[in-house]
Amino acid sequence: MKKIISDSNTKSLKIKSYLEKKLKNKKLKSNVFIVIGGDGFMLKILKKYKKSSRIYYGINSGNYGFLMNKFSTNKTIKNLFKSRMISISPLEMKVINKKGVSKKILAINEVSILRQSRQTASLQVTSGKKYLIKKLISDGILVSTPAGSTAYNLSVNGPILSLNSKKLSVSPISAFRPRRWKGKIINDSSVVKIKNLNPIKRPISAVADNIEIRNAKQIVIRTNKKIKFNLLYDPNRSLQKKIKIEQTKREIN
Repeated sequence: MKKIISDSNTKSLKIKSYLEKKLKNKKLKSNVFIVIGGDGFMLKILKKYKKSSRIYYGINSGNYGFLMNKFSTNKTIKNLFKSRMISISPLEMKVINKKGVSKKILAINEVSILRQSRQTASLQVTSGKKYLIKKLISDGILVSTPAGSTAYNLSVNGPILSLNSKKLSVSPISAFRPRRWKGKIINDSSVVKIKNLNPIKRPISAVADNIEIRNAKQIVIRTNKKIKFNLLYDPNRSLQKKIKIEQTKREIN
């Protein structure tokens, strides 16, 4: 069945084989595809087919699988046909490197700006005509979507954003000066510009999810609302519910 896209590891292939047998005499909607793997594999597939109108039901065969659904021999087929769709838009990162070459890359979870050497990064961050911070000395900075706010963003103590919040999180990574700057929550229609204030002594990398551009001088980040990724979730384990669970865990801790 060509509508099942699987990672190449043993666990994924076993799930694929099982589903092919179970779905042999069942009809999925023409634009529904099953993706078996971890979050990284799902991100790869979404970006590969970004211009299509496909709808994806993810099945986790990796570790956490935040973007995926849990596999169950008893419930997966039933859950698949009862699943509900949510749509998310990615960030678009435009990077200009030290040679003046520009490149655009999509990020579904986050864009992270990271120091490239032992020297801390020296960054200036604006949103529209306003400074978010004039000079940040840190290991870097991260701009996260709501869907990605429980991933790397949460690890750097960024806020968890509700899926329908229409917000982005801008969070420092190990801020040195000013030490107590905690970042900002901004509207998802904002355009974030990050400038490397000292590209020769303090080089930085710009990373969109897992794709890295080195020696970045300027990074422009915006939400690309023309692109919609459509994901299916089990009724009792929607992406919204997963985010709320993480918010509750954080409050308890």
